[in-house]
Amino acid sequence: MIRIGMGYDVHQLVEGRDLWMGGIKLEHSMGLLGHSDADVLIHAICDAILGAANMRDIGYHFPDTSAETEGMDSKIILKKTIELVAAKGYRLGNIDATICAEKPKMNPHIPTMQRCMAEVIGCDPDQISIKATTTEKLGFTGRQEGISAYAVALLETV
Repeated sequence: MIRIGMGYDVHQLVEGRDLWMGGIKLEHSMGLLGHSDADVLIHAICDAILGAANMRDIGYHFPDTSAETEGMDSKIILKKTIELVAAKGYRLGNIDATICAEKPKMNPHIPTMQRCMAEVIGCDPDQISIKATTTEKLGFTGRQEGISAYAVALLETV
């Protein structure tokens, strides 16, 4: 059996924070505000994976009210998410994700993001598709107030 899930996340851009995307630190004058490291790409992917397994969302499993998750590296959240769905009898088929950001340019970093997340998940980087787009200066993304990400994930029964 195969199952599909969809995920979405958004975080506000602020000064004084590092910008983490797809498990890697990007050089940028601003970072994303959040309880953890605020990696919107990994968060959207985790929600897609959990959704495919009908296991709620990352806020349920990794609440932003918990001291344990404060400042947490999102790669840990991704690893634990994969472990949760594996315990329910699923393995990753593939991920397709889109980052929405005006700046910085994401495309040069996509292969590194794919390799980083594939290592965490224990899959081939070819199973992780990442695309990047702008919103043509429209909305909160266009005004560079935040970054969002969308993801779908396909799970297969083991």
